[in-house]
Amino acid sequence: MRIVVLAGGIGGARFLRGLKAAAPDAEITVIGNTGDDIHLFGLKVCPDLDTVMYTLGGGIHEEQGWGRADESFTVKEELAAYGVGPEWFGLGDRDFATHIVRTQMIDAGYPLSAVTEALCARWRPGVRLIPMSDDRVETHVVIDTPEEGRKAVHFQEYWVRLHASVPAQAILPVGAETAKPAPGVLQAIGEADLVLFPPSNPVVSIGTILAVPGIRAAIAEAGVPVVGLSPIIGGAPVRGMADKVLAAVGVESTAAAVAAHYGSGLLDGWLVDTSDAAAVAEVEAAGIRCRAVPLLMTDVEAAAAMAREALELAEEVR
Repeated sequence: MRIVVLAGGIGGARFLRGLKAAAPDAEITVIGNTGDDIHLFGLKVCPDLDTVMYTLGGGIHEEQGWGRADESFTVKEELAAYGVGPEWFGLGDRDFATHIVRTQMIDAGYPLSAVTEALCARWRPGVRLIPMSDDRVETHVVIDTPEEGRKAVHFQEYWVRLHASVPAQAILPVGAETAKPAPGVLQAIGEADLVLFPPSNPVVSIGTILAVPGIRAAIAEAGVPVVGLSPIIGGAPVRGMADKVLAAVGVESTAAAVAAHYGSGLLDGWLVDTSDAAAVAEVEAAGIRCRAVPLLMTDVEAAAAMAREALELAEEVR
């Protein structure tokens, strides 16, 4: 079975770990979000790609879900001593090494897709990880500030420094409209038996991937089941602050509203949590097959059970 998964950071990575356990013989291609990428200290940082790579490769900080295990922060502390920021973004010493290698390879002329493949040669995540595009795409968030009025800030600043404490007025995937899918992305979709949307952020993770011209159309035209899992449980995000960015695009923080946001022209099946069982009828009335199952990824087995439910739903709608 050839499975394509569109993935953001923590939720996508943990779901992928369950999917590997549920379908050990499947060929899994992960199209990773790069809209969260940011340049810091002269280095290109790809948080979502790295979270997938570290999680599946056994190097992730399990408790926080991002960054490296057994991390230290000597370099960050020394940079702060020199007055060099930003101090709000926590890059650890082990993590710095990844960003240094990535930046050196990009400066030498390698595209991000080739760099990601080279980094994965060390981590051996057991999936093929491809960035959504080799072109630079950055998600910006428009906010209102009392000092400067309305302005756009990088998503990382909004998410990490501001903790989404300011209402988002708009979400801008800057550069997405002129970006091209990375080599292998459209081919993987065209050859897939199944496409999965894990419980990643539907606006700034999966939504940004779908904003790259050609990707949404390729999925819609692939002629294979497209099944998603709700990142909203009981009217609230499973983790993070997805409700803040959903509000910015006019979508309610409900499992049914997120399914409608993707649309019946894209989704064939949708899994909601058992606490949202009342939403099943609404989703199915919109032309999307829906089931209510437990959707809390408390451990790898719980994630694997979710993945098995997604695979079974895909067989139903095939």
